[in-house]
Order: sequence, then structure tokens, then C-alpha cells
Amino acid sequence: MLESGANTISFAGHAASSAQFKGLYSEGMALVEETASYLDGAGRLASKSLPRMASVLYAAESMRLTTRLMQVASWLLLQRAINNGEMTRDQVLNEKKKVRLDTFNVDHAAPGWSDLPQTFRELIEKSVRLQNRVAVLDREIYRPTEAQAVTANQNSVQAQLSLLKTAFGGH
Repeated sequence: MLESGANTISFAGHAASSAQFKGLYSEGMALVEETASYLDGAGRLASKSLPRMASVLYAAESMRLTTRLMQVASWLLLQRAINNGEMTRDQVLNEKKKVRLDTFNVDHAAPGWSDLPQTFRELIEKSVRLQNRVAVLDREIYRPTEAQAVTANQNSVQAQLSLLKTAFGGH
């Protein structure tokens, strides 16, 4: 953020309405479609032949995956609505209270994790990276003082690495 007298220019807010946001939006919606297609097709077939522990884990993780992606998609749709002038910032803030971007960590050491289909595990990882990128952008747009505090607590090299990971979807 750049302070100029009483005016504050939000670079994160501007970025959210830019080509970068459009790319993030497209990526998010494509991942929702890819995941739905997988879970309804190849994933359903693959899950039938899993060992018991992996089968239980598959059911739980598929629910978490779907929930994670629906939360991210909801945030992206709200941001698109404000960008297109379809909703006011206050309306978005009110609706955004229902969106959770900090849920469901993945336990790679859970019994049965290594038996899960590779494609399924990759979809989980993609969704977590996307969720993290959206959560960072959300913090920068809607809670800039919190985002500044997070950055201030890191050394400058770590802060730059975090920004690069966020920008390029690293984990």
C-alpha cells in the first residue's frame, strides 16, 4: 500500500481486478471442473479398488477437496462480482463472512495416503496451493494491516520467497 495524505492506494485491490486475477479465476474454475470430472469418472472407478484404510481416507479427502474448492470458487465469484460492479464492497464483505479459506490441512502421513490414486493426490495438492494463494490475496485486499504484520515478522529474504511462492503457486 502507498500512503498519500488521506488517500490509500491498494495495489492488492488493483491486482485483484487485473489480468492476474483473471488468470487466477480461470485456474480456479478449471480446477473445480477438472476435480468434478475426476471424482465422477476415473476417481469413482479407482476408489472402488482401494484397500479399506485408503477407501475411508479417499471418502474423507474427497469431501475436504470438494469443500475446499467450493470455498475458493465462492471467493473468486465474489471478487469477480465486485470487479464487474455487480456487488458493492459492503455486500461482498457480508457474503465473504461465509467463506472459509483456512480449512482442512492435508495429512500426508495418514494411513492409506500412499495408496490413494496419484491423480487424486495431485488434485488435493493443487487445491491446497490455490487455496493458499487466494487466502494471501484475501488478506492483502480485505485485511491489509494483518498482511503487513505477517510480512513484517519475516526477514526480507523469507518475505520475498513467500511472495514468489504465492505468485507462482508454489508450496
